[in-house]
Amino acid sequence: MGDQLDGASAAFDGFDPVNDIVLMMELREEADTIPQNKRRIAFFFAAMRHFCAEQRALGRTVFYSELDEPGNAGSFVGELQRRFEQIKPDGAVIVLEPGDDRVRESLQASGLPVQFREDRHFLCSRDAFAAMREDQPTMILEDFYRAMRVKHDILMKDGKPVGGQWNFDKDNRKSFGRNGPPLLPPKPIFKPDETTEDVLALVERCFPDNPGSLARFDLPVTRDHALQALEDFVRYRLPDFGRYQDAMAGGQPFLFHSVLSGPLNLHLLNPREVIDAVLANPSNAPLNAVEGFVRQVLGWREWVRGIYWQLMPDYAQRNALDADLPVPRFYWTGETDMRCLADAIGHTIHHAYAHHIERLMVLGQFCLLLGVRPYDVHRWHMSMFWDAIDWVSLPNTLGMSQHGDGGVMGTKPYAASGAYIDRMSDHCGRCRYDPGLSVGERACPFTTLYWDFLHRHKERLAGNSRMRGPYVNLARKDPHEMQQIRDRAATLRDTLTAETFLPEPGQA
Repeated sequence: MGDQLDGASAAFDGFDPVNDIVLMMELREEADTIPQNKRRIAFFFAAMRHFCAEQRALGRTVFYSELDEPGNAGSFVGELQRRFEQIKPDGAVIVLEPGDDRVRESLQASGLPVQFREDRHFLCSRDAFAAMREDQPTMILEDFYRAMRVKHDILMKDGKPVGGQWNFDKDNRKSFGRNGPPLLPPKPIFKPDETTEDVLALVERCFPDNPGSLARFDLPVTRDHALQALEDFVRYRLPDFGRYQDAMAGGQPFLFHSVLSGPLNLHLLNPREVIDAVLANPSNAPLNAVEGFVRQVLGWREWVRGIYWQLMPDYAQRNALDADLPVPRFYWTGETDMRCLADAIGHTIHHAYAHHIERLMVLGQFCLLLGVRPYDVHRWHMSMFWDAIDWVSLPNTLGMSQHGDGGVMGTKPYAASGAYIDRMSDHCGRCRYDPGLSVGERACPFTTLYWDFLHRHKERLAGNSRMRGPYVNLARKDPHEMQQIRDRAATLRDTLTAETFLPEPGQA
């Protein structure tokens, strides 16, 4: 599959180049499920076609279904059945376990002899994760992360964490200040070759009205590209990654972030080799940067996948805050006068990427405060980001960002007023809205919606010990001001969600 581009995966165990065939498929069903960013589609198809060529160069027979070739059935099951009838294999159809529960269920129901194999790409198997959660039902991410550090002997010395503590997150919350970010290293650029150019033409031809842009397409679509991107990060970006990982700057989509999530999620890179490259630390990065990155890959990434597979398929339906609004249409266009949102959505449209704090505290938080349906936020995320796979997107959006799981992913909602964005970015000084105001024409919508969010969910959240401070501040609000806030918030919800771009689930 498109997110399993590893020629040494378990799918190839015992592969006989004389008798066995690799089947790869570009599918309308997958590209049309939601109106995807052109860059996302191009990234997947270009990576798949390059992987196909690499496998053929190894002497492996590959049957490759291009999107617009005659006869392509357009769906996993339909195209698999067509190829099955064409090839008439003697044995099973071997599939590495998919990263999407929907795909797994459709393959199981296909009536074909599908045999799933465990994905060795990850550092914690699904069974191991389930066993850990059974032994410790109240386990949170930090518990899991520490257990993984010990199990894999990463950043450990004599049974204790290097540096005397497990987590250096308090050192990783610096803003850029008035002078903006320090000198940024240039981002590596991967010029499209003929194969990629063919894909770009295909996407423009077949998906002309989709959101996004293919201008200056430079994504790492091969393993060699991915290794170059990894080398660039550990040498030039890792030293400042830690301290500035939560900072934002206008017009700067990448900053000191690795931008390795796409190659990792397509298996062009292995998580252990990424961790080892960071631990080798050729740039002599400080421990808070090294540990912070290791925590994202060894802790957070593995935790998210474990939660997904343990709780699916019911997890997708969770909506703990009873949010019922659609994603605003401007999330596909960037046409908003809120500067932080316009900037983050602009990054998303033009690069199919925004770094994690933009996703969580700008794009995700606004939907949380507004009251958007959690699964719709997930579908938008899957639509717009080149690195999104169902297993990683759903817990991060529905759970972490929208608190739709009621606290499985995060012990409290990630809700803040415009003051947070003002502190961590340069957006507010150039915006028409004032983050310090909650009522009036110049009031920041984040600030208005923040107080309204606390008020609307008081019964649900006031008892959460981590929400004590916000609710103490809410209690100090003058009742008249609070009514003005609620009235303005109601107007914002009505006007901002009056139009949407994303069709309802199941619709074309």
